[in-house]
Amino acid sequence: MPPNKYEEGQMLLIDKPLNWTSFDVVRKIRGQIKIKKVGHAGTLDPLASGLLIVCTGKFTKKINQYMGMEKEYTGSFTLGATTPTYDLESQPTEHRNILAITEHDIHQATLPFTGTIQQVPPIYSAIKKDGKPVYLMARKGIEFTLEPRTITINNFTITHMELPVVYFKVVCTTGTYIRSLAHDYGKQLGCGAYLSALRRTRIGNYLASNALTMEQMVQQMQSEKA
Repeated sequence: MPPNKYEEGQMLLIDKPLNWTSFDVVRKIRGQIKIKKVGHAGTLDPLASGLLIVCTGKFTKKINQYMGMEKEYTGSFTLGATTPTYDLESQPTEHRNILAITEHDIHQATLPFTGTIQQVPPIYSAIKKDGKPVYLMARKGIEFTLEPRTITINNFTITHMELPVVYFKVVCTTGTYIRSLAHDYGKQLGCGAYLSALRRTRIGNYLASNALTMEQMVQQMQSEKA
């Protein structure tokens, strides 16, 4: 019997659909190829789409290598409100008027976030504190603080505006939370902002445009069994 190519090791480029967790993708692939050693190289939130690198078999040893690569995102921020989760997983609150904010302000507000900076992760995240994911503590209303982390944003550009929505492109190091960037950017503008859409378009030299949808990946795996 020939060796299972997925046990030997494969690196798969998946275009993660909206409303799927990254683990949903791993679980689906695991079910198709019937091996346990499957993992992804960098979480995408359920409300984000785009490139997810999935490794199987012996290639799971390479996950940290892929996770360390530069990432590129596109998406949108909505100005004039905030949300507890910094995105649309929770309802916008603290609505503010943005009539006084100019296009110049919107572009200038990106500047403090370019380069090596300190960023505090969202309290609604899977980061662990005292061994537990902090989002569980946040949901219970337990107060706690997260330490800022050093990240590098190589490029932060506002590409288009349809106020109150502004569209962006960000190129950054691993560990960057675009939700936190949205929140901090809103603070810088003085009107609040939250992440309203996000797509990961690149990891290192790997592009979302070369990735397979989940439907295409499942079809490919089923055709291999035939």
